[in-house]
Amino acid sequence: MPGVARVPYPPLLGRPAGARPGAAWSASVLPLARPAQAPMAVPVLAPVTHIRRKIWEFDTNLHCSIIGTCLTTAELRRALVKLGYADAAGANDHEVHATGVRAASRKTKGGKILHKVLDRCHRAAISRFDKAKSLEAVRALWQESLERGEVPGAYWAALTHPAADDRLIKDAFTEVHMLSHLVGAANRADIRRLRQLEEEKAALEEKVERQQTQLRDIVTTRDAKIRELSRALEASLAGGVATAADAAPVDAGWEAIAADLQRRLGRVKSRAERLEHRLVVARAALAGESEARAAAKSREAELRLELEAIEASLADPEASESGNARMLDATLLYVGGRPARIGHLRELAERSGAEFLHHDGGIEERESLLPGLVSRADAVLFPVDCISHAAMLLVKRLCQQVGKPFLPLRGAGLAPFCAALKEAAWHSREA
Repeated sequence: MPGVARVPYPPLLGRPAGARPGAAWSASVLPLARPAQAPMAVPVLAPVTHIRRKIWEFDTNLHCSIIGTCLTTAELRRALVKLGYADAAGANDHEVHATGVRAASRKTKGGKILHKVLDRCHRAAISRFDKAKSLEAVRALWQESLERGEVPGAYWAALTHPAADDRLIKDAFTEVHMLSHLVGAANRADIRRLRQLEEEKAALEEKVERQQTQLRDIVTTRDAKIRELSRALEASLAGGVATAADAAPVDAGWEAIAADLQRRLGRVKSRAERLEHRLVVARAALAGESEARAAAKSREAELRLELEAIEASLADPEASESGNARMLDATLLYVGGRPARIGHLRELAERSGAEFLHHDGGIEERESLLPGLVSRADAVLFPVDCISHAAMLLVKRLCQQVGKPFLPLRGAGLAPFCAALKEAAWHSREA
């Protein structure tokens, strides 16, 4: 694209003698883009057919990508503390990332420990990729994992696989690099939406306060006018009665006064009725605004709880697993949802210690499979905005028949699912 610097593919294996490791890119889960620079030469290595590559055998550019993608900041910080970096516990995320990249570039205790930590964290992905015996099989597994959103473990397993060649490693690096931009854009969208809700809430509160003030002024003015006219009418009637009693003949002037007062009284009553109607309308509007305000506050609270839940789940998976220890034997069935997010949901559930089952609600999978899945599950979850009405009724009926709890989720995103996991863990601890 015009005006955008091209990011060259990083050299994949080895590093020229005496070269210094590159600076860390970011402390986020995925690496950010580096400034444009001249490509480094790729050393020609003998093909490896049976031994997985070690982390220090890759170029520093790939170290930055591997550390940023395949290890969370919490996992990397613990590894550095174990290696004796005393400042790692209090350092900021960028410093922790840079230190990890430097340690990974050397065949020392640091590089070996980081390699073991990566193997331990992604043992399942490595085992799955070990079954691939050819370059084409490794590439197919990588593409499948990418589509399912299972990037960190698959990235490490693909790069270190004996059959992976330079082309595959370059392709994987490029796809992970572009994913970092997508993640950043999604986070910015969430922040903008939260700020928009806060602004809407403030505007709603101001509008309600303004209408309440106007309503009080209307009622006060109406009551004062009614009292004034009532006193004038009573005084006029009292004076007219006294004069009529004293005078033998009825003065025609008093009849005119009485008629005028009757007309004025009619106008006062008519205006009072109009004011009463306006008061009823204003009260109804106020009630509607109050309900909208309460709904906005409730929605804001739900979003904050869901945001806290997803941040807690993504920031420190081991802490999440420890907190949800009572759910380690639970099996969750998720019905419906968006196919592109199922991989992320599966990863979150497995981090919490739960086994994750999925059925698409009858789009491609047969509905006849649902009874068996419901019987295997300890609880059933489904997003109300991404499931057919027939599938939702079937799930509810099956759960009631076998006595399994079911939980409708507000949406098919990660946040409602994380909140449901957190609530399930809390109920498990209460039990």
